[in-house]
Amino acid sequence: MIYNQSTIEYKAKFYKDVKTGRSPALEYIEGLKDKERLKILKYIEFLREQKGYLDEPYSKHIKGKIRELRVDFSRNRHRIFYFVFIKKTIILLHAFFKKTIKTPVSEIKKAEENYQNVLKNPKIYD
Repeated sequence: MIYNQSTIEYKAKFYKDVKTGRSPALEYIEGLKDKERLKILKYIEFLREQKGYLDEPYSKHIKGKIRELRVDFSRNRHRIFYFVFIKKTIILLHAFFKKTIKTPVSEIKKAEENYQNVLKNPKIYD
């Protein structure tokens, strides 16, 4: 059987901390009002359909392989850090409510830590 990699669709998965079992991006999204949550989930689906890459203003490069999904809802600015991983998997690392013009370094550091944890434990995302 010939295996055609291009026919496999991209999938989106939430980062899960191996020690605590918590998923920061999922918990953030679940804590939102219905309309905001639905809009974010629609953007994640669009990201998946576009193979993990959207142009600005929907997505922006942050650092290394980490990108930021940008979802604005009225005056609320939601940001979800993610990266495209092996086997066409988009890992949603961290999410937060953006209150400042520049992305806070502390939020980027959380995403970087989660990214490093994925690299240390890649099998949980198979």
